[in-house]
Amino acid sequence: MTKLTLISSAIFSVLCSQTALAATVTGKVTDDKNQPIKNASVHVHGKNQGVKSNELGEFAIEVDANSQLHISKDNYIDSRIAVTESSNNVTVSLKPTSVETVVVYASALHKNSLEMISPVSVLSGDELRNKSKPTLGETLKGLPGVNASYFGPVSSSPIIRGLDGPRVKITQNGLDASDASRIGPDHATSSDSLAAEQIEVLRGPSTLLYGSGAIGGVVNVVDNRIPTSNIDDFTGAAEYRHDTVSNSNTVAAKLETGNEGFNFHFDGTKRSGDDYQTPTFTITDDDGDVETENSVENTFIDSETLNFGTSYVGEHLTVGFSYGSIDTDYGIPGHEHHEHDHEGETEEEHEEHEDEEESVYAKLEQDRWQGLISYAVDNSWLENINLRVGYTDYSHSEIEDGEIGTTFKNETTETRLNVEHKLGQWHGMIGYHYSDSDYDAIGEEAFTPASVTTTHALYLLEEREFGDVTIELGARVEDYKIKSNITEAEHGHDHDEEEEEDHDEEESIAYSKRFTNVSASAGAIWQYTPGQSVALSLSHSERAPLSAELLSNGLHIATGTYELGLGYHIEDNEAHFEPEDIEQEKSTNLDLSFRRFNGNFGYTVNFFYNDIENFYFQENTGLVYDEEDGLESAIGAHDDAVAVYQFTSKDAELYGIEFDAHYQLTSSAMVKVFGDSTRAKLKDDEGNLPRIPANKLGSELQYDLGDLQLTLTGTHYFDQNDVTAFETKTDGYTLFDAQANYQLGLGTLDAQLYINVDNITDELGFVHSSFIKDKAPLPGRNFRFGVRGYF
Repeated sequence: MTKLTLISSAIFSVLCSQTALAATVTGKVTDDKNQPIKNASVHVHGKNQGVKSNELGEFAIEVDANSQLHISKDNYIDSRIAVTESSNNVTVSLKPTSVETVVVYASALHKNSLEMISPVSVLSGDELRNKSKPTLGETLKGLPGVNASYFGPVSSSPIIRGLDGPRVKITQNGLDASDASRIGPDHATSSDSLAAEQIEVLRGPSTLLYGSGAIGGVVNVVDNRIPTSNIDDFTGAAEYRHDTVSNSNTVAAKLETGNEGFNFHFDGTKRSGDDYQTPTFTITDDDGDVETENSVENTFIDSETLNFGTSYVGEHLTVGFSYGSIDTDYGIPGHEHHEHDHEGETEEEHEEHEDEEESVYAKLEQDRWQGLISYAVDNSWLENINLRVGYTDYSHSEIEDGEIGTTFKNETTETRLNVEHKLGQWHGMIGYHYSDSDYDAIGEEAFTPASVTTTHALYLLEEREFGDVTIELGARVEDYKIKSNITEAEHGHDHDEEEEEDHDEEESIAYSKRFTNVSASAGAIWQYTPGQSVALSLSHSERAPLSAELLSNGLHIATGTYELGLGYHIEDNEAHFEPEDIEQEKSTNLDLSFRRFNGNFGYTVNFFYNDIENFYFQENTGLVYDEEDGLESAIGAHDDAVAVYQFTSKDAELYGIEFDAHYQLTSSAMVKVFGDSTRAKLKDDEGNLPRIPANKLGSELQYDLGDLQLTLTGTHYFDQNDVTAFETKTDGYTLFDAQANYQLGLGTLDAQLYINVDNITDELGFVHSSFIKDKAPLPGRNFRFGVRGYF
């Protein structure tokens, strides 16, 4: 990491002398009726600084030779124009749109959401703040093509087009979140949506740059912890909210200031809540008794986050640093206590022991450092050099009966170096990506051994315009290496004292495996008429197994299963570590998108087909695991034995549609319709893939009454009948949500009062993609009261 910094600094020094002298370009921004547009943002492509147009739409900005200006304004389609040092009195006309245009941070080439070849969804501004929930999964699940794993409301990860876990990359400002949420569904993501400026969901070929862990998609949380533009004033924001369904309270604050190019940022969040309430449902306990419940036990949360950042932003050079910490305690619902034996006790004694047993909860702690060096060169071929580095120290401890049962640790170092360039008519980026993840698990639920995973990757992304058509080509080559020590005790299940002693004397097996993952993509977007386009893309991606998929061997208490990895072979009810002929997961994905975003009517319709060779997934072996007898047949096994699931690889295909359409009824009213459908199955008629989310269809009505904004949303989740042999079907349900926001003008303070009503009809809903769907239905009717203030 130090060598990379020195190399980059040397490159900056050499190239400084090649930068052209700056000249001032003047111009005017108008709408399609030739009326001036005030406060339009104008900045030079590749630089962080910019200006705003005045009341007459006029602007003046310093540029270097052969630059490109990017002009944007809310409710208008962005415009990009080429200028030189002699350009003057430039006129830029912006066309109106009812779709918000947002620059996609993770696009690498500064594209906005309407210019992307691959499908992308962005939550930002008030929409993000209104839909923000304690987890990323619950925040994003209303987007087309996105659902949630839902392990209760405090641990819920995004599912994109039926794919989740290690196939969905969670990043923060383009660097891996580096938590343990990809290991198990009970592990919460460490990214906080309350502090985010925007959240981006990328699908298809646009995920290629982020590596083999992004076959399904990328969720990028963008914040301003390292300010990349100058802050001239002291600004801030604060929010308080209360949720009745869990009696939770949330307080968040943000402060920013700057002077002469030096900028400072602070944000913090405090959240606490109790177990959440549900409509009445029934649950069968371990003894076969049916109980009636109105809440889900052990779903409390107590969380604190603090983040600091600073930067220097010059005309060409930006240098910044940030530090963030997370300290969260949250309950793990559906957790079983297999270690307690109450046989022979009276009913009173049994109840007394149950009362003594404390809830199982997780303690998540994370320290995260990030650094940024960016230099805008702006010569004839080289535009920008950008270096991001990150270090994350993550710990997730599970507390049982007041003592630490298991601790998961992950230390990650990551570096991403991007060089943006022009070569003739081609505009693109070449980059290097390094990641080192040191994972460890200690305790009785340490079903995955310690491992070190290291990746080195080179990638290239190029685009070129041919009139109304833009072509994009990309490729990535990744060296992936995983190392671990496997001991005989980890895959032996005999519990005789002498045999146990023999196991302890066994030497560990040093295991190391290297893969070369090659990915490539090609796509095009055709703006066949102003405000309408069609996009087509094809990508091929390769992925090596994570340590959990390859090396797991142990009881996973949270999911109530015994897990075995790809590297194990079962013979005579015994698991033997034989990691031979492990092949990569290879995905070929086709995307076709139709978009309209001008005028009062707009839509985005995406069709996708994903063909995957060697798809890794957990399959029920038909065996069960018992602490006394190890692996055995389910016939005649003890009542507390758990099912054995093993990772296997088979060919699979996933295909479907996702859409989002809107119509501006009047200047005050808009109606939206959205939905998605995903079909996921194994090839050769071998059945369905497990836990695939149900299809959904929804509609939303927005109405503005001056300072009062009203929104009513209804979403129907269909029955899920495409299940595996060991799954149960899930009934459909319909959720209605409403929100009202009222703007308060209090001098220099911009305040907003709001009330949300979630699940208005108190509908009982079970999430098919959840490992504990029968034990943890969705929350019941919830009233959320809140106030936000900006200054």
